[in-house]
Amino acid sequence: MPLPQTLARFNRVVTNPVLGVMARVAPGFGIVVHRGRKSGRVYRSPVLVFARDDGYRVALTYGPEVDWLKNIRAAGAFEFETRGRTLMLVDPVVRRDASASWAPPLVRQALVAISAEYYVQARPA
Repeated sequence: MPLPQTLARFNRVVTNPVLGVMARVAPGFGIVVHRGRKSGRVYRSPVLVFARDDGYRVALTYGPEVDWLKNIRAAGAFEFETRGRTLMLVDPVVRRDASASWAPPLVRQALVAISAEYYVQARPA
């Protein structure tokens, strides 16, 4: 089972603002910049990310039902900040890999331990 939604709510209010500063430049992290489907408000969500197959793969540590994923899928594109750069990514597709074989070894172990089977793949525009 992915991380619980109560933890997601806590992270959204407390952890994400702090992590967001580091996530813009630290390897393995990034910021998904997305616009709310209903509100039109711009949101910034820190994520685990890795470059793979001419694109990027973002771990869905809270599962495939998170709001930011719904927003980027509805839009078909999103801004992404990683390692000090801002990229436009398109064609977000959710995939499942219970073994997290796409992730580096230590991250893979953590993703398997929390049963984070899903990831989203997108490519640069």
